[in-house]
Amino acid sequence: MTIPDFQSLMLPILKLTGDQKEHTLRETINFLAGQFKLTSQEREELLPSGRQARFDNRVGWAVIYMRKAVFISKSERGKFIITGRGLEILNNLPKVIDIKFLNQYEEFIQFRTRRERDETHETNAVDSEQTPEETMESAYQSLRQALLSEILTTIKNCSPAFFEKLVVDVIVKMGYGGTRQDAGKAIGKSGDEGIDGIINEDRLGLDVIYIQAKKWDKVNQIGRPDIQKFAGALQGQRAKKGIFITTSSFTKEAAEFAARIDSKIILIDGAKLSQLMLDYNVGVNLVTSYELKRLDSDYFEE
Repeated sequence: MTIPDFQSLMLPILKLTGDQKEHTLRETINFLAGQFKLTSQEREELLPSGRQARFDNRVGWAVIYMRKAVFISKSERGKFIITGRGLEILNNLPKVIDIKFLNQYEEFIQFRTRRERDETHETNAVDSEQTPEETMESAYQSLRQALLSEILTTIKNCSPAFFEKLVVDVIVKMGYGGTRQDAGKAIGKSGDEGIDGIINEDRLGLDVIYIQAKKWDKVNQIGRPDIQKFAGALQGQRAKKGIFITTSSFTKEAAEFAARIDSKIILIDGAKLSQLMLDYNVGVNLVTSYELKRLDSDYFEE
C-alpha cells in the first residue's frame, strides 16, 4: 500500500497510547509500519532532501500535532503518554482525527496561529496531506524544476565558445581537470576526430579523461553512431574513460551501447548538465537559504 499521510496516522497513534503506557517515537514508528503493512522499500523511502525517511517524518509530525492539541503529552525524555483529554476522545472513538478535528481545541489553534499567520495559507494547510517539511520540500522542488528548465534554455542559446567554457567550469567545480587554467587549455584544443578535449582526472594527472562536447541546437537526439565514433576515438588513444556532454539528449540505443562497451563513457545530456550546474553553483546565484532545525532533547536532559 502507499505510505499513509500524517493525518491518517493520528487516530492509530491515539489508539496505541490508549494502554496508558509510555511510548517512544521509534516504537510508534515500528508499530504503525507493521499495522499499515508497509514494505521495507516504503519504509526506506526518503524525503527529497535525503535526510529522513518519509514515513518517520509523517509519524513524527502526527505526534507533534497531537501533543499541541494535548491528546498526548511528554513524559520522560523521548517518550509520550496519553492525556485525560486523549482518553476522553478515545472513549468516544471518532471516525477520524485530522487537523480539522484538532482545530476544536484552543491549544492547537494557538499553535497553528503562531505557525501560520497568513489566513489563506492556513485554509489550504488544513486540507493538506503533507507535513510542514514535505510542504517546504515540494515548494523547493517546484522552484528547482523551474530553474533547471531556465538553465537548459539558456545553455541552448549560448554560443559554442561559451558552451566550451561552461563545460570547463562544471568539470572543474566537480573536482576534475586540475586547475581551471589547465582544464581551459585542454578543452577544445584537441585535433583528434571525435575528441574535443583531454583533462586530468585528478590534480596529479594519474589518469586522463577524454571529452566530447556537442552543443546541439536541434531537437534531434544523440544517436548510437555518435557514441560509436567517440568510442573509436578513445580506442585510438588507448583511453578507457570518456565523457560525452550535449545540450540535447541521448537515444536509448546510444545509452545501451555506452553501457556495454569496455571503455567507460559517461553520458551527460542537457537535463543532467543543468542539474550539475545547479548543484555545483555554475551560472546560478544563491538568493537565500533556510535552516531546518530540531529540538536537541539530549541538551535538556538533567
